[in-house]
Amino acid sequence: MRKVGFDSEKYLAEQTKAILDRVAKFDHRLYLEFGGKLLLDYHAARVLPGYDPTVKIKLLQALKENIEIVICIYAKDIESGRLRGDFGMTYDMACLKTIDDLKDWDLEVNKVVITRFKNEALAIKFKNRLERKGIKVYIHREIKGYPEGIDKIVSARGYGRNDYIKSDKPIVVITAPGPGSGKLATCLSQLYHDHKKGINSGYAKFETFPIWNLPLKHPVNVAYESATADIGDYNLVDPFHLKAYNKKAINYNRDVDAFPILKSILQKIVGRGKKMLMYNSPTDMGVNRVGFGIVDDEEVKRASKQEIIRRYFRYNWEYMLGAERKETIERAKELMKEVGVKETDRACVSAARLAAEAAAKVPSKGKNGIFCGAAIELAEGEIITGKNSPLMHAASAAIINAAKHLAGVPDKMHLLPRNVINNIAALKKEILGAKSESLDLEETLVALSISAATNPAAEGAVKTLKSLRDCEMHMTNMPTRGDEAGLRKLKINFTCDAQPASHYFLR
Repeated sequence: MRKVGFDSEKYLAEQTKAILDRVAKFDHRLYLEFGGKLLLDYHAARVLPGYDPTVKIKLLQALKENIEIVICIYAKDIESGRLRGDFGMTYDMACLKTIDDLKDWDLEVNKVVITRFKNEALAIKFKNRLERKGIKVYIHREIKGYPEGIDKIVSARGYGRNDYIKSDKPIVVITAPGPGSGKLATCLSQLYHDHKKGINSGYAKFETFPIWNLPLKHPVNVAYESATADIGDYNLVDPFHLKAYNKKAINYNRDVDAFPILKSILQKIVGRGKKMLMYNSPTDMGVNRVGFGIVDDEEVKRASKQEIIRRYFRYNWEYMLGAERKETIERAKELMKEVGVKETDRACVSAARLAAEAAAKVPSKGKNGIFCGAAIELAEGEIITGKNSPLMHAASAAIINAAKHLAGVPDKMHLLPRNVINNIAALKKEILGAKSESLDLEETLVALSISAATNPAAEGAVKTLKSLRDCEMHMTNMPTRGDEAGLRKLKINFTCDAQPASHYFLR
């Protein structure tokens, strides 16, 4: 049974009050930089068991009458096709998804800023697409030499060249598909224009991690370092906060490094009045109450250590795909050592590898000498395994076996009719030209749903699939696209060894 380490309701109440208190410190408007995931923060849910992945949306709904939401996206990220690892989609598509998802929650987004724009072709195409959806697009140009040369930055030649985002709401939420999208620069640009207009607006940052009132080496903070190892973030004691208040607070390198310049820019924008000088440290700028929602520190530590292991596996996978650097893997490995964990401390890892060894003992199971295993750890702690075969992938076998277990279906009973499997295999090979007839997870789920129409046991198995949400799974091979899609739809936390299942693993 999963334990709860975090109280989302307590956190929601604390965070809402903190934001409203911050707004009250300014006369007209607060630009609130939303760091981390706005929608479905699964990282937070994994390291803080009990954290509601939609709690930030509920926060925005509680403030709905007082907020406007603006999304930033860096032009170069559009041009390069930068991927968000949690959803496996590009930043531009993640931007569109965020707009659609927020609409489902009755929260409108009709303003997008393309930052550091240099007339990139794909950025122009994306701008046209947004405008045809009725979304207002603002352009912010790159300021050469930024962030040096404050006199130029805070002038008509700097922020003054940027489009001004008009709003009549007291809270303007600035969010983005991921880090490096230009959220802070957008907030500062708005402050510049507002103060030119005589509007005494202010700035604050809502960042979930690192948690400022936990120790530097607390596993939840180390898990944040692991999650951002690809961009080189690391945590440290905020030296400005320590000097100002003689209290330790945890922040991360980019905020600490940027603070002197940021403070100078703010002073240049508003003059040397008292409103902005309440910020004596980057921690002061934050409105982060997540630490006060922790109700079981030991459970949070356990969950965070598991996330650090997951990140290590993820970076290895991305390295094999050519999307990550060796240095990132080494950093992730160092962080595992810091908290005293290794690969096999993830329970499903050893089980999956044993399943692969078992598959190797059955000559007909593997194709071209490739033997794959998968293991899923259920909510109650049972571990169910699966092996690859000419009929289905290892991930498919593990999910079918788990569904059987949960539904009480005997292991020897077949849930998928042979004629359905044969028809899908024939379609793949003879019509679609696939190299393998073996069913990936997405195909297996379709076959199972077809079987459920005539087979009560299969129908019962289908109903158990919801129970697999948030379960842990490991595979000894990199998932194919169909395997990955199926696992994401089932919302399973999966990892893999950085080995292709076949020469055609990307097909």
